[in-house]
Amino acid sequence: MQGQEIGQEAKSAAVPVTGGKRTLGPRAKVAAAGVKDGTPAHGIVEAVRAAVLKATDFSWLAKGDTVFVKTSNNSPNAYPATTSPIAVVAVVGLLREKGAGRVIVGDMSGVQYVRFSPERTTGSTRKLMAATGMAASVAAAGGELHCFEEAGWDAFYEDMPATGSHWKRGLMMPNILKAAQHIVLMPRCSRHMIAGSTLGLKAAVGYWRHDTRLEYHHAAATLQEKTAEGNTVPTLLAKQRLVVTAADKLLVTVGPDMGHIYVPDPGLIFASESVVAHDMVSLAWLLYNRQEMPDLRWEVMADRSAVVPRVANRVVTRWLGGWGKALTVERVTKDRLDTIWDDRTLNRSYDLFGGVPDVSLASSKGDIAAGLIARLAGMTAVPD
Repeated sequence: MQGQEIGQEAKSAAVPVTGGKRTLGPRAKVAAAGVKDGTPAHGIVEAVRAAVLKATDFSWLAKGDTVFVKTSNNSPNAYPATTSPIAVVAVVGLLREKGAGRVIVGDMSGVQYVRFSPERTTGSTRKLMAATGMAASVAAAGGELHCFEEAGWDAFYEDMPATGSHWKRGLMMPNILKAAQHIVLMPRCSRHMIAGSTLGLKAAVGYWRHDTRLEYHHAAATLQEKTAEGNTVPTLLAKQRLVVTAADKLLVTVGPDMGHIYVPDPGLIFASESVVAHDMVSLAWLLYNRQEMPDLRWEVMADRSAVVPRVANRVVTRWLGGWGKALTVERVTKDRLDTIWDDRTLNRSYDLFGGVPDVSLASSKGDIAAGLIARLAGMTAVPD
């Protein structure tokens, strides 16, 4: 299986040397479908289906298999601050159509809304998913909703990242993943106040128990590198089959929960079996549309500040581990992202997953202008 092959590469990965020459990896297909501004829900569903069917033939899915669909539900704020509920309807329906048995959709929200410890839990991912329309969409599509904190502190297992990673211990992952044969990842396309961007690789944070999230935010000097390394745990390498993002709306400033929402025309839907190739194209799309950032608004100041991400990370660390951890937190450096090659999470992923994917970007319905496809392809081509 592809996951097993990647796993062997990840196990032997070493911490990279900054500034090293990029190695071109294998060809990786990313399918895109266009969505015109004002397209009704059924049109968005069809666009998602078109992109997914172009990206994969579902040969990995046997009749009756259980599929876990990982969404990004960090807050009660609507898409694009969270995953598109309409896109989830499309993916769950397509999985059922292709023979899946149980389709479980889940996540655990950010610590500002859900506090999780061995002693108690406050807040509710389920309530936040109800507020965004995700819960109703999952039910309407015939899926099951699963919120990791509801199973309790002990319903997690330790999964080890690649050798040579910046993690000091294994990552605590939810037991529900053991019940699934496959994982489909459904992030969104957004700027991130601390990390720089939040795409597919960053969505792994939603799996982690809060002691793992504490290490992630406390040892913040390598936060971006640990993000990539968190995707090398055996569970994800063996089971993650597909990454799908609705990007007909984008959060182009600040993130992950607030900022300027931009609606491009057309919007795009991306799908790929490679999370790294997916994130290269998704980030290129985010940067392409950041040209439309508004002027003279507080979002721009917060977006460009070097101080805001450090303060925000200290606050998150206090929520996770108390004042002692907050006072000793490492300094985080947010990625500026002038090009996709400035993204440290992606740069680390190239070392872990066998080089920079040779991205093949294709329009699934032939409805995206050739000039736009060429522009995104140029932004994701390895520089000379």
